[in-house]
Amino acid sequence: MDIILIPGLWLDAASWNDVVPALQAAGHRTHALTLPGVGAAAESSRDIGIADWVASATATLDSIGRPAVVVGHSGGGNVAWGVADARPDRVSRVVLVDTVPPPTGYGISEFEIVDGVIPFPGWDFFPEDEVRDLDAPTRERTAARALSVPARVPTDRILLEDSDRFRVPVTLLMGGADRAALEAELENWGPYAEEFRRIADVEVIPIGSGHWPQFTAPARLAALVDAAASR
Repeated sequence: MDIILIPGLWLDAASWNDVVPALQAAGHRTHALTLPGVGAAAESSRDIGIADWVASATATLDSIGRPAVVVGHSGGGNVAWGVADARPDRVSRVVLVDTVPPPTGYGISEFEIVDGVIPFPGWDFFPEDEVRDLDAPTRERTAARALSVPARVPTDRILLEDSDRFRVPVTLLMGGADRAALEAELENWGPYAEEFRRIADVEVIPIGSGHWPQFTAPARLAALVDAAASR
């Protein structure tokens, strides 16, 4: 199976390096992406928005020429869901890593803009439950290779138009939440709960990690992505 790997904010294709070998050993063809404008100065990235990220990932799917699994980590989950909306007949499954499908009209989040881009805010910015399993060497190593993202991307509202996206099977690989916990949390999120409930085939599987399992539990993450892709 072809598997498209979409990183979250501040990450590039290399963020999947510890996951890719296991997926390839399981027989999959991997396509790890670096999205447009990542690491670029404002002069060349100021006009890049979430639609450009979705278009770039969709172009990768089109270039493969056959159905593929689309994996999105964190903010990359918005991109993965956008690909499912753009090509519902070509996405065999969406796998979201510690995130949920966004409803149309919503963005990722807001972060401080510095010199026209959004730099990595540092590990202290995130809640303890998201970073609890990142030891000091891992934090240092990953922060050193974190890249800025275009200023528009996190706050751009994704536009979803094809209800056939709800027919695409979805696997949510959550850091610690099981389905009951996730559904209880989504009840506070309004349209996100509605988007989730409309998916015809959805499963929720806890990873047993923080928010960045590609760094802290890559073997476990690879095994779960493999299992999802093989369904």
